[in-house]
Amino acid sequence: MYVLGVVGESARAIADDLAEQFGGDERVAVVTREHPDIEDGAPGDTRVQFGEDGWRASGRDRSLSDLLEDLAPEYDYAVLAGFPEADVPQVIVGDASARGTALVEAAEPADLDPAEVRARLDATEPYETLESLVAEAKRSADAPFSGAIATFTGRVRAKDDDDDEPTEYLEFEKYEGVAEERMTAIESELEDRDGVFDVLLYHRTGVIEYGEDIVFVVVLAGHREEAFRTVEDGINRLKDEVPIFKKEVTTDEQFWVHERS
Repeated sequence: MYVLGVVGESARAIADDLAEQFGGDERVAVVTREHPDIEDGAPGDTRVQFGEDGWRASGRDRSLSDLLEDLAPEYDYAVLAGFPEADVPQVIVGDASARGTALVEAAEPADLDPAEVRARLDATEPYETLESLVAEAKRSADAPFSGAIATFTGRVRAKDDDDDEPTEYLEFEKYEGVAEERMTAIESELEDRDGVFDVLLYHRTGVIEYGEDIVFVVVLAGHREEAFRTVEDGINRLKDEVPIFKKEVTTDEQFWVHERS
């Protein structure tokens, strides 16, 4: 799922227009910031309303990150209206500012070209979760022949030993272009195995804090034996062959791991 923010003048109207332009065969969710006066119910309640035009949900215990995780398995795009704090590609209109990278800047809404916005968004890194990758595997044309989906999730651990200084976060950088090409080649080579239908590799970049997920491997296969074997080979080859560089930041120091190897 690709995530796009819109901030500034007429953010909601622009988000709706972009969603319409992105539509067609694509599944698009529009997320808006509202402040309803919810007086009944305990904190944590979630309300979902269904109507002729779709559904709406509201709740007090859901962060934007939680919401995106829920949307990722089902949607191709999520357009956020009025979330300047979101660290996502942003369309910035007028004098607005945002935390995320400015994908497109315009003096006023009429200056925006939806086709240009989409083209630039499609060139960014998508937002993926383990659930969204599993959902993609299940949509495979070969899914009827599959009796197994095996997965691997790599996460940021605090320490290897009790005496180690705790890791606060890791930062990953890809060798742009080369990393994607190598992962695609590994996927293709593993899919050539008998009984293996789909292999999906995904590695996040940027700052990833302790406890967060880093990397996913998902394998759709006929049987569990080839699924488990291919997951193991997939993560091993990704770590050995894909040029992704890791900086580790502990409470005492920071260093690029490859420089200490």
